[in-house]
Amino acid sequence: MHQFHYVGNKLQCEGVGLDTLVKKFGTPLYVYSQATLENHFHKLDSAMKPIDHLVCFAVKSNSNLSVLRTLANCGSGFDIVSVGELMRVIKAGGDPTKCVFAGAAKTEAEIEFAMRQNVFCFTAESEPELVRINKVAARLKKIAPVAVRVNPNIAAKTHAKITTGTYEDKFGIAFELIEGVYARAAKLKNLRLRGVQMHIGSQITETTPFEKAVQKMLPLVKKLKARHGIEFFSIGGGLGIVYKPALESGSPAWWKSAAAKKILTPQKYADKLLPLLQPLGLKILMEPGRFICGNAGVLVTHVEYVKRTGRKNFVIVDAAMNDLIRPAFYEAYHQILPLAKKNAATISSDVVGGVCESGDYFCKDRPLPKFTEGEHLVLMSAGAYGFVMASTYNTRPLTAEILVSGKKFAAVRERQKVEATWAGENVAKWLK
Repeated sequence: MHQFHYVGNKLQCEGVGLDTLVKKFGTPLYVYSQATLENHFHKLDSAMKPIDHLVCFAVKSNSNLSVLRTLANCGSGFDIVSVGELMRVIKAGGDPTKCVFAGAAKTEAEIEFAMRQNVFCFTAESEPELVRINKVAARLKKIAPVAVRVNPNIAAKTHAKITTGTYEDKFGIAFELIEGVYARAAKLKNLRLRGVQMHIGSQITETTPFEKAVQKMLPLVKKLKARHGIEFFSIGGGLGIVYKPALESGSPAWWKSAAAKKILTPQKYADKLLPLLQPLGLKILMEPGRFICGNAGVLVTHVEYVKRTGRKNFVIVDAAMNDLIRPAFYEAYHQILPLAKKNAATISSDVVGGVCESGDYFCKDRPLPKFTEGEHLVLMSAGAYGFVMASTYNTRPLTAEILVSGKKFAAVRERQKVEATWAGENVAKWLK
């Protein structure tokens, strides 16, 4: 699942002790395992090998240049949702011709830049967007490759804020309207109807929603292939990861959280979907993010204070919601481990940060070993939607990011200086 493990009493990333990284780089600190990134990509890529396919890593999940370079070196394509993400991919050495450009609010400038970079395809979310892409393409005297995002109205049984495939969501075009949309788009002279796309949500931990969505899409996809000669079908991303590991043999009792669901492996995913997809004779695109990078990263934080009230035990750490917002935003669970293994009895604790918000917490009322000031905690499975969603709220500088490969490590983002948080700001002349 990942390359974070205890050696003796110290938690390591691959062959490097996290304590070594803390001494050198301080905290809060994001740490990524290159081997985990590569392993997860290759497992999914190999599972889908029986068909023509392209794995397009969702850049929004983790856009660090070294993460992107690692995956580009694996042969990955990229799912992007902004011109900034496309520029990051190019900077990291990724191939823009293997990029699919999604997102519901593409500007003309973004479309033009992406077209000049010869992206593989635009994923259009509305008819006005198709008209805009056609307009930009005509101005540039180009033919733009497009696919329409279909909203199949399939509930993914995931968190409401990461569900994307129902008619309550802003994404895509309703399933029943798609044939008409393609018929009208076919009349736009500067568009090439290259494919069709769907995406039903994120952190999906069973195959049933994927199967239902693909089964519903199949008759439509076949019609679009026959009528418009589409070349690919993108089945989106959404493969979930384990955030709550079950008790492992030899682990201290406090490790046990809720019983983990059986992990949705790439092979289980492929075994269910390949029989449905193979008869299509189309290239299949996938757009995973969390599955590849989620378990590949952790956030290390320092215990500043322990405060006991009449009802609560607060473990106050130097990381906060501005560094990792998922618990505050999604009520997300992250396993919390001590950097140095403890066999102490557990105590019900809230792990909280220093941001001036009651929602600034990493867990509430969780049985954890008894921590003391000066120790370090590790928030696991923080590689996806961690640093990318960070902010400088409360004028807190952005953390450093470290990539580990075997016994090698490097700072792949330097810790931001406090003064940089107001770079670009000025006091209005009349206030001086």
